[in-house]
Amino acid sequence: MLTRTPSVVAQVFLLLSIILIIAIAVIQINQQKILSPGLKYGIVLDAGSSRTTVYVYEWPAEKENDTGVVSQTFKCDVKGPGISSYEHNTGALAKPLDECLNKVKERIPVHLHKSTSIYLGATAGMRLLRLQNETAANEVLASVQNYFRAQPFRFRGAHIITGPEEGVYGWITANYLMGNFLERNLWRTWVHPYRKETMGALDLGGASTQISFIPEDSQENFNNTIQVKLYGYDYNVYTHSFQCYGRDEAEKRLLALLLQKSSTSSSVNNPCYPRNYETALTMKYFCGSLCTQSLRPANYYPNQSVIFHGTGDPGLCQEMVSLLFNFTTCRNQEDCPFNGIHQPKVKGNFVAFSGFYYTINALNLSGHFSLADFNSSMWFFCSQSWAQLQFMLPKSEEIYTRSYCFSANFIYYLLVHGYNFDAGNWPQIHFQKEVGNSSIAWSLGYMLSLTNMIPAEGKLIQLPLKPSLFAGLLIFLTVLALLCLFFLVYLCIVSRNQKVISHVEYVFTPE
Repeated sequence: MLTRTPSVVAQVFLLLSIILIIAIAVIQINQQKILSPGLKYGIVLDAGSSRTTVYVYEWPAEKENDTGVVSQTFKCDVKGPGISSYEHNTGALAKPLDECLNKVKERIPVHLHKSTSIYLGATAGMRLLRLQNETAANEVLASVQNYFRAQPFRFRGAHIITGPEEGVYGWITANYLMGNFLERNLWRTWVHPYRKETMGALDLGGASTQISFIPEDSQENFNNTIQVKLYGYDYNVYTHSFQCYGRDEAEKRLLALLLQKSSTSSSVNNPCYPRNYETALTMKYFCGSLCTQSLRPANYYPNQSVIFHGTGDPGLCQEMVSLLFNFTTCRNQEDCPFNGIHQPKVKGNFVAFSGFYYTINALNLSGHFSLADFNSSMWFFCSQSWAQLQFMLPKSEEIYTRSYCFSANFIYYLLVHGYNFDAGNWPQIHFQKEVGNSSIAWSLGYMLSLTNMIPAEGKLIQLPLKPSLFAGLLIFLTVLALLCLFFLVYLCIVSRNQKVISHVEYVFTPE
């Protein structure tokens, strides 16, 4: 109907406008890129009884089922003893912390320092100090808080965590690293593992030890059961922390017990120290602790030296270590291993870390093995002289080398007579220090729990066209299409009117 040039041009522009509107919309929707909002960082200081360790964790800002997928990116051991040792000199805390914190500042991008949270969790060493001298414990924490408030990070507080918290955070760490909470499927997305069992966790620190696992009947009512929610799932975890049963405090109790049974207070034989080894220790070193208060001699002089002579007697060492456990309160009670603490029957696989791992490693064992292999290795190790042990462990510090025999016997009694492991389920214990590049420690579990409270950031979307340009083009092309449409309608009306006029003129034209 329309044959004139303007109408053809208008139709072409209308068609092009519609095609361009559809094309731009399709490209803008289908070619958009999802950008990750980047990484977030968190810093946790594990202030243990014997030392402080700084961990740096990172995770994608968008979270998985409310819990961040966290990985360890840096670790630094602070030089010197644990923070509880600074009770009389809190001002000296800053210098050893500085070295590690300066390295942390280099690891985390400067523009993220202010948004990076830093937490300090103190464990059994500070728990003991608080029981012994609450004022001194508060002064140590205040000094730590003053130090971190001057740092560029977002300080979230220095807290003394409870024994059960330490236990359950260790359990979370172990299972997280073992892939028992999340795994990647074929499409590289995170999913909850199908019918995957969790592992129990055994942690041996300097002042306390923890056992945590999900019992056979997780609904059974035990006072020490804690409910944990991670990645959208609930777990009922039995956990208990034994104060004064950490490796260091247990050894101090042994030394105090040996002094108590000795005929002289100046020279004492120690069957757990290697043959031909000798050391002088002050009474305050092993009797000044709250854990050894009941074993303190009547003639207690803190600065008096006691010389301990190693005799390297494995049998007598075992006998003395057994006296550190109180099995009488649980006589004939199946669910009460020692110290009157009720515990469900151990079930499934366990991972033993921290002090457990280091002792097993010194015995030249690794991973999992039979109870018979452990006993034979322990007996062989405890029969060595001091010179032989120095040759076997050339890189080990004296304070650890001399005590590995005691530690091995203590671990035996704790696991076999304390937690009721036997020859049948002993191989289910995996002695491990780390998984991949991440240490098995309560601090990662602490970070994982804290990420439930850290809000996730929304994903950033990168569009092919800037929103302003996209909107401008849409408006321009829409207006152009409407103008073309109106112009075509106008031409149609004009053309029709012209035809009507021509028809009328034809009718009334005289023949």
